[in-house]
Amino acid sequence: MLPTVDFCGLKVTRLIIGANPFGGFSHQSKARDEEMLRYHTEERILETWHRAEQAGINTMITNNESENVVQAVKRYLKEGGTLQWITQVNFRKHENMFQAIDEAVEIGCRALYLHGGVVDKAYAERDEETVRSFCAHARAAGVPVGVAGHAPEAHYWVDSLGVADFHAVCFFNCGSLHFGKGHKFQLDDIPKAVECIKRLQKPCIAYKIMGAGRIEARMAFEYAFANIKSTDVVNVGMHRGDKDGIIEENVKLVEDILSKR
Repeated sequence: MLPTVDFCGLKVTRLIIGANPFGGFSHQSKARDEEMLRYHTEERILETWHRAEQAGINTMITNNESENVVQAVKRYLKEGGTLQWITQVNFRKHENMFQAIDEAVEIGCRALYLHGGVVDKAYAERDEETVRSFCAHARAAGVPVGVAGHAPEAHYWVDSLGVADFHAVCFFNCGSLHFGKGHKFQLDDIPKAVECIKRLQKPCIAYKIMGAGRIEARMAFEYAFANIKSTDVVNVGMHRGDKDGIIEENVKLVEDILSKR
């Protein structure tokens, strides 16, 4: 198995498999979105998770909004899948965030974090009460709760509130997408993101380390693991439609890189 860390009481491999490709979120183009969504039937999603298990990954992350993905999660867990499920929660398809959190816990998440767009908005408005109430509700349900966010400043602000157990930090400040301003991936964002991860004492999930397919895998993994804390992990979406053995290849890359550290 891949090296693991104690992540808020969970034993988590330092490589987590993400799910943006499953829901058709390429962060590249509409055509690419549609191609990913067509490829990812429920059976292919389940097969991908089982192959991740076999390769040595023990944790997956998905959102709580893509219907095809949520249905696959329910079936996977019901059928005895062993990957731990960490949920990114939003409430665009729920009456409120409390309902969204309750549903994720009921399905079987082992931890959850607030969607980066939600946190970005709260930070912009300095809406401390909302973040506190969402985090308190999740913690009362018995699961570790974290926050995602696209700008380091949002993470520093939440950290000052003392309400999150962990942070999901984006390597790129690409939250512009959630405000209707399109994709923005700038390399200058990466040093700021890793500095944020180093400054946060709480464990972190680094995500979009490859810039949604814009950076070569080995380069991205080497840089990420050289710059995040030894208690941190990375979350990477893996699209088998591009390369069927991408999971096994990524695991071998990470094993090789970490074995030399």
